[in-house]
Amino acid sequence: MNLTVHANGRVFTADEPAWAQAVVVEGERISFVGSDADAAAFAGPDAAVVDLEGRVVVPGFIDAHTHLVMMGEALGKVGLTDARTLPEIQDRLRAARDAEPDAPRLLGRGWLFDSVPGGTPTAAMLDAVVADVPVYLDANDYHSAWVNSAALRELGIDRDTPDPLGGRIGRDARGEPDGMLYETAAQQHVWSLLAEVATDADRDAAVERTIAAYLATGVTGVVDMAFDELGLAAFDRAAERRGDTLPIRVLAHWFIANTGEDAQNLAQVARAVELAGERRPWLKIAGIKLVLDGVIDACTAAMRHPYADGSNAEPIWPLERLRPVVAAADAAGLQVALHAIGDLASDVALDALEHAHAVNGDRPRRHRIEHLEYAAPATAARMAALGVTASMQPVHADPAIWANWAAMLGDERTDRGFAWPEFREAGALLAFSTDAPTAPHEALPNLYIAATRRSALDSSYPANHPEYAVPLADAVAHATRDAAASCLEEHERGRIAPGLAADFAVLDRDPFIEGAEVLLEARVVRTVVAGHPVYEAAAASVG
Repeated sequence: MNLTVHANGRVFTADEPAWAQAVVVEGERISFVGSDADAAAFAGPDAAVVDLEGRVVVPGFIDAHTHLVMMGEALGKVGLTDARTLPEIQDRLRAARDAEPDAPRLLGRGWLFDSVPGGTPTAAMLDAVVADVPVYLDANDYHSAWVNSAALRELGIDRDTPDPLGGRIGRDARGEPDGMLYETAAQQHVWSLLAEVATDADRDAAVERTIAAYLATGVTGVVDMAFDELGLAAFDRAAERRGDTLPIRVLAHWFIANTGEDAQNLAQVARAVELAGERRPWLKIAGIKLVLDGVIDACTAAMRHPYADGSNAEPIWPLERLRPVVAAADAAGLQVALHAIGDLASDVALDALEHAHAVNGDRPRRHRIEHLEYAAPATAARMAALGVTASMQPVHADPAIWANWAAMLGDERTDRGFAWPEFREAGALLAFSTDAPTAPHEALPNLYIAATRRSALDSSYPANHPEYAVPLADAVAHATRDAAASCLEEHERGRIAPGLAADFAVLDRDPFIEGAEVLLEARVVRTVVAGHPVYEAAAASVG
């Protein structure tokens, strides 16, 4: 088989030794890593040579927590994250409506609670600029939806509509719906309707946008954290269009909704087990995903102690409903991923995992808790003892979106938000990801926040608890080596080492020498998956 030598580079291996000059690729795998001279001798005179021109090479980034179809859909919606006042939000919606006057609905994403007066969005605020068609706006965290009056009518929501299990319909003083839908109310009403009206062609376009966006930013592997039948079908079609393959590695966790009935919940697990047994060379159902609580920004995360306003939220999955589901998945060899943002939710998650250990005995397992934005001091050690991965998203700690998060807690808990080093020091595996589309999907700004605790959105903000920053090399490793390990694939990818998949990215700037600040300007020049270039930057963008 022909060999290719990628030479004259600065190769960060996320392995030992940490640095090399050259990588030799044989087929889909790496066969040698070392100096230019040793790589040339290993490959022989007939090997092809790719000159890296002194650039930095890193293992392909693995976004270990994302939402693939939703991300592609979000890339086609009105972006609102950087619209920091109500007039700015309204101006963007008005402009979008004027640009597509025949569109049956207006869709947006990314708005922040503290961009709205009093942090209380209402349908009337949207009606003031777009009243003729339904408006559906996903919050930045995708745990709430803000809609106008036309949307409430389309959804059939009125004062008599009950709150769903695990969610809430916002209501005004008269009991009328006010335009806010929280947690499962957004999922069951807004998301269900939009899924019904979307076509396969819409989802196919979303998948293609996602794949292209990830490859252009050096991401070679992704883990979808809410896969369902529609997403599976969309990726099946994407593979069929390419001759039963994909240019990016996809793992997925099957979403399990709490129906309130054990039999129905376990039937969802059985479907995940069935799909995990199916063999696709480009996609694997690795486990299940359960959302135990909401988010701090909307006071829907389950906390041990109340929020600043005296409110609190119960877990979406009570422990008595959660235990049988987690135990069944664990017994079947599925990986369990548990969304837990509040400290009460992480307690419940660990209680359920301890139950699975007790009933299923010793067996290889590596379950995960997702987000862990505020965790009680003993949580990290408890996770390490159980071998549970801390799956966290640096971009959620961006100082530009911190103020509302801190205000909702309003006490000393804000001093322990997103405490990444705590998990490493306790001995738990720490994996970084983005949770796109709740945040930008690009890996490099995500790593900037991890290494500096500064904002990738607005440089005017001071660092947010810089004592929790991690060294740049560690941040990259958490997004590559440890992200692979979080998927039980540390022996397949995530490092630049002999025998592993030839997945890597080439950058046009060197943050290890120039400093983490250049991550905000750096671009990916080339992305390689399984030894094949799947993205090449245009010459003009390389400079």
